[in-house]
Amino acid sequence: MKSLSLLVIDDEPAIRLVLVTSLARAGHTVEEADNAEHALDRLAKGDIDVAICDIKMPGIDGIEMLKRAQSLRINTTFIMITAFASMETVVAAMRAGAYDYITKPIRMEELQHRLEQVADLRGLQDENTTLRRIVMAESDDTFRFTSPAMKEVERLIAKVAPTTSTVLITGESGTGKGVIARMLHNQSSRANETFLPVNCGAIPENLMESEFFGHTKGAFTGADRATKGLFVQADRGTIFLDEIGELPMALQAKLLHILEDKQVRPVGSEQSRKVDVRIIAATNRNLPELVSQGRFREDFFFRLGMFHIHSPPLRERKQDMHALLQYMLDKCSKKNGMNQHLEFDPDAEELLIAYDWPGNIRQLDHFIMRACILAEGGIIGVADLPAEMTHIAPNGSANGNGNGISFGQPDSIGSLREMLRRYESEIIYRALSEAGGDRRAAAQKLGIGLSSLYRKIEEFEAAGLKGGI
Repeated sequence: MKSLSLLVIDDEPAIRLVLVTSLARAGHTVEEADNAEHALDRLAKGDIDVAICDIKMPGIDGIEMLKRAQSLRINTTFIMITAFASMETVVAAMRAGAYDYITKPIRMEELQHRLEQVADLRGLQDENTTLRRIVMAESDDTFRFTSPAMKEVERLIAKVAPTTSTVLITGESGTGKGVIARMLHNQSSRANETFLPVNCGAIPENLMESEFFGHTKGAFTGADRATKGLFVQADRGTIFLDEIGELPMALQAKLLHILEDKQVRPVGSEQSRKVDVRIIAATNRNLPELVSQGRFREDFFFRLGMFHIHSPPLRERKQDMHALLQYMLDKCSKKNGMNQHLEFDPDAEELLIAYDWPGNIRQLDHFIMRACILAEGGIIGVADLPAEMTHIAPNGSANGNGNGISFGQPDSIGSLREMLRRYESEIIYRALSEAGGDRRAAAQKLGIGLSSLYRKIEEFEAAGLKGGI
């Protein structure tokens, strides 16, 4: 059962002692109050999940206290305790906003059952809030890698996923570290619980502690209500801390404490709360170098790196490229609601496979998305690829080929790309010449759209390819 933050409110010390001891033993964080005034002061901080409150108390009784809590908009679930289970008392408690009630003498099994119901209900509410933060979409369509580098990654994932070990994922930006984190979660015993990705580099430093651990009402200027932190939201699930290398030293120390003690304390609270969260971290930074520079805690680095997975760059996964291109093309077509089947022109596919992809999979995804939009006739050609892939400066000597077309020697991939680009420009400028400069007629003769012709001419001019016929 999910750990809850509880407040036992009863004027009888013996009952408080029994409840606090039993509920703490069950794994909950438990505090106590002996009257309504003390209870309202504690509840005002806003970080108590459930109040177990006696109805009959001196001074302000339980029902009146509940009404005051409701008027203050305190987000706490109330379970009332009564020695007299009359229908009138029950109705009054429910009307005041109580979730449920139990009768004295209290049976712990019954109380635990009520708490399980509350935990499930609050868990659904928290999940709805958490889902708004999740930017990584789930997909049932998983790409199967064939390259040795990624086969090794999959082997490591299968080994460590079923454990509770913290995992550190390293690699260049855009290599799919988030996908690896998702795979780790999906193959673990927590797969049905929350997976919460957090971009550490996107949180302002002055808000980090509050974002991670939550805060009580009034903890600082502007804290007009209590907020649950990311670790409480991810309780029983997985939290993915991307860009972990961007965390300030002070927060690294606090996260190290969570890794070791499995407890968080909201800003403004004196009470720690137990959490059961698996931490997966990722970075494109060189953490050992940051450690040597005194910018990353060595003990935190060692604790994070208990199990390390390196995500290789796309240029080291050439065996995956053919299948990956088709996979992303199909994904793009579905995402954009395209009815036509798209294919790569062989020359375009050759360029895509040969390219070094400095931005890795993220860059590839953007390029494919662009090409899908520009493609005509269901074919993605060289002209549909971005200029940075095709504008290669000539680096070979001229070579006549008998067709009036000259290009560099085919002694490298770079020269091959230049040859293809120069060959295409010569064909297009020849068609323009034969059409007397009529671009529409030239486009019809070439079998391409007029907009494609204009785009190609602009790209040729930017690359300094003016024809030569």
